[in-house]
Amino acid sequence: MAEYINTFLFGIYPYIAIFVMIVGSILRYDQNPYSWKADSSQLLHSKGLRLGNNLFHIGILLLFIGHFVGLLTPHWVYEPFISAGQKQILAMSAGGLFGSMAFVGMSILIWRRTTQDRVRATTKFMDMAILLILFVQLILGMLTIPVSAKHLDGSSMIALAEWAQHIVTFRGGAADFIMDEALIFKLHIFLGLTIFLIFPFTRLVHMVSAPLKYLLRSGYQVVRKR
Repeated sequence: MAEYINTFLFGIYPYIAIFVMIVGSILRYDQNPYSWKADSSQLLHSKGLRLGNNLFHIGILLLFIGHFVGLLTPHWVYEPFISAGQKQILAMSAGGLFGSMAFVGMSILIWRRTTQDRVRATTKFMDMAILLILFVQLILGMLTIPVSAKHLDGSSMIALAEWAQHIVTFRGGAADFIMDEALIFKLHIFLGLTIFLIFPFTRLVHMVSAPLKYLLRSGYQVVRKR
């Protein structure tokens, strides 16, 4: 039974989550484009927002890039320059630093959402839910560091990378690579996939709306004074 559950959660569920994320995002943008925004609460209460927002976004962005590169880069690419064990120590150090930044920033944002009446009154259920889910996911990620420190040979990191690379290349047997990995890694992966699943129904969609046209604009906005 455990093998079947493992195969579903880490061999089938990833494709369900990614499919819902892509199709759901397209449908939301097509059917309700005006909901495609982050709903800033700066005008309601600005104290602590800049610090919390910057720490959260910088930390999360660097963590995402680190996960993306670390998991999807084949072992043979970096093997001539750095060993698997050294890469694992680098990942633990960077993850601890960026994770701490995101943790502090997210704590500030949660404090604003829960203690400031004006902000809390305009907070939607899904706004608070996704913030708490991301907070739990961050904590799970931080908890993987002491577990990883118990074995610095890089074996778990390679297994997780093989799982991710098999998923994105549609190769079978992906779930087998993490069958025997620690529970904390599996919880971290499962919740990460769940975030992909609910992505289209949250404010996270603004992540894929980078204003590239604004950066490439031909001229500046002309503002007339009265």
